[in-house]
Amino acid sequence: MIEVKRRNKLTKFVKITFVVLLVVIVLPIASIASYEYLKVVFGPTYDAQKMTLNYEIIGTGDKKLVLIHGLAGSLNYWKRDIDSISKTHQLLLIDLLGFGNSPKPKSDYSLNVQLDALEKIISNEGFDEGKTIIAGHSMGSIISLALLKKHPDWFSGAVVISTPVYANSKEFQEVMSKNSLFDRLTAGPYSKYFCMLHPIYFVTNSFKPSNLSNDIFNDAKKHNWLSYYNSLNKIVLNTDLYALSKDIKNKKVIFIHGKKDLTAPFENALKLSKTFANSEFVEVSDGDHQLFLVKPNLVWNIIQNF
Repeated sequence: MIEVKRRNKLTKFVKITFVVLLVVIVLPIASIASYEYLKVVFGPTYDAQKMTLNYEIIGTGDKKLVLIHGLAGSLNYWKRDIDSISKTHQLLLIDLLGFGNSPKPKSDYSLNVQLDALEKIISNEGFDEGKTIIAGHSMGSIISLALLKKHPDWFSGAVVISTPVYANSKEFQEVMSKNSLFDRLTAGPYSKYFCMLHPIYFVTNSFKPSNLSNDIFNDAKKHNWLSYYNSLNKIVLNTDLYALSKDIKNKKVIFIHGKKDLTAPFENALKLSKTFANSEFVEVSDGDHQLFLVKPNLVWNIIQNF
């Protein structure tokens, strides 16, 4: 009889615990994910005529420079020691569609969509006069190379930092599986769903990669699951960089890559650089994927001497 009572108490305790966990943890998480999903699904569809990218123009120099951030980045990424470069260059810093303070509509976030949106800003602000340098970090380097290929008459060349080159999505996931918990979750097969929970994980620094500063990590929350997921799959993992290298022809391209980059394999970028007709490869022996945040003046000096 006593044993039966104990079992009943244990069963009741388990049920209560389950209900508490459901109410306190599962339901709030499901509610947040549902809200993030529906916010995009029922949000506005991309209208290129009405939706303009957020951007800033900084600097008083005679030369011109366009800066394109990477996946989940923003134009603020480039503001490290910016005073030195802004004295020699006029800088156009742009938030890509779906990131930073730019619109985040329903869109396929393909390379062509990003190029079209960028072209309007670059042309309207007079950064298309032929002597402009275009520079990008990570995904931004892919977009920069695509712009250079499409508009060789706009740019004198490109500086690409931490360029991600993968044979396929399988190699990408293998590379990212060795990184931080945050990187593993955002690169895995369930990255779309994890991204729906970013209001939760951006509240704490528990998921913050060690090579990101707090301000850049906090800025990374300014995206939605669709802009992240589609940009990763349609731009980072689906752009034929070797085809771009053939089409860019004699335009000068400088690759800057950290030897300790665990996100964009060093050897892959080096191999790609050798297919360009007019390229230079700068190896940063102690640099990782975020080498610009640690060595901004190294990048600025290379651009100033371009």
